[in-house]
Amino acid sequence: MLGVFSSSVVSPPDELVAAGSRTPSPKTTATALLKRFSESNGGSTVSVEVGDKVRFAYTHQNESSLQPRMFGVKDEIFCMFEGALDNLGRLRQQYGLAKSANEVVLVIEAYKALRDRAPYPPNHVVGHLSGTFAFILFDKSTSTLFVASDQFGKVPLFWGITADGYAAFADDAELLKSACGKSLASFPQGCFYSTAVGGLMCYENPKNKITAVPANEEDFWGATFKVEGATVLAARE
Repeated sequence: MLGVFSSSVVSPPDELVAAGSRTPSPKTTATALLKRFSESNGGSTVSVEVGDKVRFAYTHQNESSLQPRMFGVKDEIFCMFEGALDNLGRLRQQYGLAKSANEVVLVIEAYKALRDRAPYPPNHVVGHLSGTFAFILFDKSTSTLFVASDQFGKVPLFWGITADGYAAFADDAELLKSACGKSLASFPQGCFYSTAVGGLMCYENPKNKITAVPANEEDFWGATFKVEGATVLAARE
């Protein structure tokens, strides 16, 4: 799966910008990235444009039966989901959904509840999801991006910055490397990124700081995001 967002939607993390500047490497544009994704998957690619600022692309080719890829749209909320939720049945009841509702429908409804009426922060919603998953959600009505990965990182998810400044998220690191060079990192497990809350947070420990450690020259990407533990924070106070 692949999601590409212009700088008017997402302000790329400074750490990824710095990684690409520190170690210059070949990059391509967002358009070239999308073209390569389509070509590498033959005629099985589904591509969705949301205005001129957002593009989604996915394929069922080579997907795992245990971690299928899904795409859904409702009320101008677009979502790609990869994986499976262990507690889907209970969450269907919690959100009043039909038994036929799959994971991508559940995530859209959970996001809508968060946006419209929930008295709790985003980490509360994502923290209720149990299983293996990664999802990329875009709310066109508010121009909000919401991305998350499960606490064990069972579904691979990577993010980077293309040559023309687009933020790109994908489950294929090799695909992103061609477009993002060293402005590339593994999306930290157990975390979510929301433009509504202003960036990256750990949903299990939302008060813990997330730092980006510069990678070594020989590493595949330019930075590694890590959630600091309580002992690290205590040592700084």
